Order: sequence, then structure tokens, then C-alpha cells
Amino acid sequence: MLEKFIYEHSIVTRSPGRINLIGEHTDYNNGFVLPAAIDKAAWIALTPRTDNEINLTSIDLDETCHTTTTRLIPSQKHAWYDYILGVVDQFQKNGIAVSGFDAALTADIPIGAGLSSSAAIECAVAFALNEWLQCGLGKIELVKIAQKAENDYVGLQCGIMDMFASVFGTADHVIKLDCRTLEYKYEPFKLDGYKIVLFDTNVKHTLASSQYNVRRQQCEMGVALIQQHIPFVHSLRDVTKSMLQQYVQRFDEEVYRRCLYVVEETERLQQACLDLENNDIKAFGAKMFETHEGLSTMYEVSCAELDFLVDFVKDNDAVPGARMMGGGFGGCTINIIASEAIETLTAQLKPAYEAAMRKELKIYIAQIGAGTGIIK
Repeated sequence: MLEKFIYEHSIVTRSPGRINLIGEHTDYNNGFVLPAAIDKAAWIALTPRTDNEINLTSIDLDETCHTTTTRLIPSQKHAWYDYILGVVDQFQKNGIAVSGFDAALTADIPIGAGLSSSAAIECAVAFALNEWLQCGLGKIELVKIAQKAENDYVGLQCGIMDMFASVFGTADHVIKLDCRTLEYKYEPFKLDGYKIVLFDTNVKHTLASSQYNVRRQQCEMGVALIQQHIPFVHSLRDVTKSMLQQYVQRFDEEVYRRCLYVVEETERLQQACLDLENNDIKAFGAKMFETHEGLSTMYEVSCAELDFLVDFVKDNDAVPGARMMGGGFGGCTINIIASEAIETLTAQLKPAYEAAMRKELKIYIAQIGAGTGIIK
């Protein structure tokens, strides 16, 4: 379908979705994350115009959006075109003149599954504009533009992980990203005999946007309480468990639990990277289960459907690790499953889930792949 929107002067970019193996809700707390790009992506075909008209088409939704470069107004409903126009808005705010263009969007990233389809769109657009306008912006600058588009235009105060993983992904590796310094290291991810399987709850993130921002505020509140006594603390990255017990727990038990989860998750990720370097998938997977427990009971961003899926596989020897992934309140669980057990397990899980939750279970097998790039 995309082919009919590609013309002689079109620029075509591909930007992948992402998974995050461990390190959830740590990015906006200046912690570490461990994401990877996957083999599901968004494609943008952008054709320059000589006026200031912007004409956008979503091939998959069969929808269009028409505006101009001087009329970039957010829809306030997180519409698909906001993720495109938000990037244009950021280019303009960075002093880069953008004339009109036509663009067509298609993607095979499941919407609402927690695979960062929005970041994939933003990064694809940022790469296309950078190529067309010959701005010479580097990957880090494009990642920051994409993040600012989501923060300032769409209105979701996400961290930088999704965009970074989409742009910097590489095959057979996860990215250990320091969200404070943006230093990163590729860690080997050898899945000999295992595959990454995503179980999609088919629950859309109806609470995710509002509660995501609430969790972020609670983390900031915990930091502020500690700063009153220890001024050098600037984020939960600087915080220890003893600080939380001394300065936060007695003031607000809920804020304490939120912050404790983040501090423990940061420690867990460091240990998990050692597991990967030792090629110990079972030890790594055990930490994934610990992460889910923390997200469900301490950070409280899970839901009944996500918990059902993790509980179903947690005592199965063929599944060394599983957890909810993404912002929460829906989306996918990410599972490491022995290849020969996938068919039998999914044949058991699918009817059990649908009977218990009255929702269809969607199943995806994801492979780790390359990051954003120019196709044409």
C-alpha cells in the first residue's frame, strides 16, 4: 500500500518499535534501561511541496489530516497525526524552516501493545525531515527532538528510552542506556533455544497517560522530600533505600513504595546485565519476574489481565522470565520461552485467558533488529 504514495522525490524512512527487557519506569528517574529495537516498525513516505500545506495519510486507518506549517495545533486526543506534527513543531522551535509536504504512514507495530509505536513514528519523521532539509543533525539530537515532540506537543511526559531504542537498536543486542548521561553499551542477548514472545492483553492503556504522569510526580515528590535533608540528590538515581526509609516512608507510604520500586529496579538491572554477560538466561529471567511483582504490588501499574498472563507462566520451566512491559494498565507481557514449548503453551494459555478475561489474546513473536534508517 505504501508504494502508491512514493514518488520520485519522496524520502522513505523506517523506524522500529521496541521492547524493554528490564528497567521499567526508571528512564524518567535518570536510571538505567535495557531496551532493544524489534522487527516491527513504522514507515513514513515524505514528499516535499513548494507551499506550506501539510497533507498526511494514515494508510492503516484510512484517515487523512490537512493543515499548514503555520497552523500546528495539537488535537489533545493523542491522534496519530499529532506524533508527526509534533516533530515538525520541534524542528521549527529549533530554528529550522520547514515548508509543506505530503506524508503517508503505515506500520505493523500493534497499537496499544506497549511497543512504542508513537516513538517509532516520531523517529521516522525526524529522520525524514533531517534528510530532506539536510540539517546534519546527529542521532542523539533526533532522539531528543522526538522525545520533546511527545512531551510538549502530544502531552505525555515520557522519558527518552523509547526513542533511543528505536534509533540505536542493533541485531542480537540490547542497549544498556544510562538515562542521565545518555551513555550506552550494547549487551549481548543470546537466545539459543529461546524466543521472545509477547502476549497482548487486548486492554488499551485507558489509564496509562494520566497515571504515568502521576507516577512521575510521586517520584519527584520522593526526591523533593530527600532533598530537604540531602541537597545533592537530584533524582531517584542518587537515592538509597536507607534514604527512602529515613525521609520518605514516615511522610507518605505510597510515595515510598513507588520510589522503592524504582531504586530496586535500578539495582536489578545492573545485576541482570551481568547475567547476560555470563549468558545466564535463567538468572536474567528470574529478575524479570521480580520486576513484574514490583510493578504490580509496589508501583501499581499492572492490571488483572497482565497479572493473569504472568501468573500462568511463572511456574513453567520452559519460561525462564516474564513480566508486564511498558507504561502499564494494559498492553503486553514480554516472555522468554523455550522455542519447542511455544506452540503447546500458547494453545493452553489462549483459551484460558479468553475464558477468564473475556478478551481475545493476541500473540506476537519478536526478533531484535536494527534501528531507524533511510530506505529511499
